Amino acid sequence: MSAETRDAPSSSDEADDWRGIASEDREVTETGNLVLAGRSRRLLMSLIRPYRGPALLALGLIVVDNAAKVSAPLFIAHGLDTGIARGAEGDWAPMAWTVAGFVASVGLSALTTLLFLRIAAGLSQNVLFDLRVRAFEHMQRLSVSFHEKYTSGKVVTRLTGDIETMQELLEGALNQALSAILSVLSIAVVLVYLDQGLAAIVLVGFVPLALVTRWAQRRQRAGYRRTRGAIAKVVVQFVESMGGMRAVQAFRRERRNESVLAVEDAEFQSATAAAIRGMGDYAGLTRLLGNLTTTVVIVVGAWQVIEGNLALGVLAAYLLYLNEFYGPLDELAQVFNAYQSAAAALEKISGVLEEEPSVAEPADPVALPVAAGAVRMTKVWFGYEAGAIGRTVLPEFDLDIPAGQVVALVGATGAGKSTLAKLLTRFYDPSGGVVTLDGVDLRDLADTELRRHVVMVTQESYLFSGSVADNIRLGRPQATDEQVYAAARAVGLYDFVTALPNGFATDVRKRGGRLSAGQKQLVAFARVFLADPAVVVLDEATSSLDIPGERQVQRALETVLRERTAVIIAHRLSTVSIADRVLVLDKGRIVEDGAPAELIAGSGRFAGLHAAWRESLV
Repeated sequence: MSAETRDAPSSSDEADDWRGIASEDREVTETGNLVLAGRSRRLLMSLIRPYRGPALLALGLIVVDNAAKVSAPLFIAHGLDTGIARGAEGDWAPMAWTVAGFVASVGLSALTTLLFLRIAAGLSQNVLFDLRVRAFEHMQRLSVSFHEKYTSGKVVTRLTGDIETMQELLEGALNQALSAILSVLSIAVVLVYLDQGLAAIVLVGFVPLALVTRWAQRRQRAGYRRTRGAIAKVVVQFVESMGGMRAVQAFRRERRNESVLAVEDAEFQSATAAAIRGMGDYAGLTRLLGNLTTTVVIVVGAWQVIEGNLALGVLAAYLLYLNEFYGPLDELAQVFNAYQSAAAALEKISGVLEEEPSVAEPADPVALPVAAGAVRMTKVWFGYEAGAIGRTVLPEFDLDIPAGQVVALVGATGAGKSTLAKLLTRFYDPSGGVVTLDGVDLRDLADTELRRHVVMVTQESYLFSGSVADNIRLGRPQATDEQVYAAARAVGLYDFVTALPNGFATDVRKRGGRLSAGQKQLVAFARVFLADPAVVVLDEATSSLDIPGERQVQRALETVLRERTAVIIAHRLSTVSIADRVLVLDKGRIVEDGAPAELIAGSGRFAGLHAAWRESLV
């Protein structure tokens, strides 16, 4: 083995070796605000783009609805100034047309609102469905390094709470917002048309209103970012406590967890209360400014009516329009709350969606000519990164594993065994050098082909809720029942499974809770046997088993590894007995390499480890 150490400052906290993900806990500058807002808008537009037709129809309905609402006060003004006077002379036609026009405008508004809500409901559900699917698919594509940093609680929050916040905006608040904006714009035009002097008063009053809105927008956006981050921490605490309930109860961590949750929940409560207070401040200020402006308009308008410069009907219509003008602003104050919450949620989701896999699929994958299982690592080194600072875990080395050879990796905790295994399975890419399978760089293999030929079995074999047969089929979904039964027989699992209440159809329950550790491991081996890979990597696959369970798994292991390339990481040296070759690692370096019998006969580290293990059995 050749070694060339690449020195870099080490970190005492491995979590600090990874960059922050998805803008989760970073301070956001003004420039950052623009970037996040732009990113969120791009995501929202990409979601709406496939449904442009319904979206444009919904927008058209809002325009028609707004036109109908805006026209209603004009009919009232006509009725007061013309209809009543003509009626007093015995001509009721103008009043009849006024009433008919008013009823028609109100009816049209009701119809367009009904149609809009129906279309918007379908549109919002389609958008949310697409967003949920896109986020789930993207998170599954992201590399192991992402999921080791980004907790499952945050994933749950992104896929549930944040998307539900979006639903509130799309299903109700968005309708109110669009309608309110159109109402304000169209009414402003009508106000200028009716009387320019009074319109000037309204527009002057609109200046402080715009400044207040801008101030509130910045304040509320920051507040809702805080609430989304706080609720994520609450969910993380829930998920981790419920997922580790055995450890929680075994070590009496209930009070401690309650204290931690109380702190996180108090932060969420404080953030939410601050956001609501901000919304209340904004609503109160807009209402105050609106009432002050209306008061000035009433005084000036009444003086103009007295002077004969303004018709009474026009003043009445003007006041009705002002109510309609500031009413939508009140609605916008309410919508503002939902919008800021949804915008903060969309920022979090868009941040995750912009994460790129650190282990990317090749643009032009190369087909594997033959899957014999020969593995070679040439000038490979690996280090975790933390910004500009790195920490080397595996200094540069070469390793050649011929097809069909069983190699055992031995060494103290932290020696680099699991990291080497993750490079072999391409859960990580090396920082330098090349890892090949049968002469093809792993980075050039399509992920589906790589996973078909290289399979990893971990210490805790994960079983999904469902039948035993479904869990065995995981690596080969199209396998027949007979093939599943044959795999179970090969690893010594068949008799146990057929004795279960529903045989192979028996539900293993959450995380395989119905089975023992050894039985779950046998299911994992049956899964590997059925998948028939060329290379098998076992990461301490027997370390959690008792002696009888280990022996049973050992027999199954010999069957699974027959005529396959295998790399076994083991703390128990009993597992090494089936290996053709042993590699002893120390601080990322291979310090011994040879056949088990050869190393035991020597005086090196493995000989010492083996002697200590033999003494422990006495």
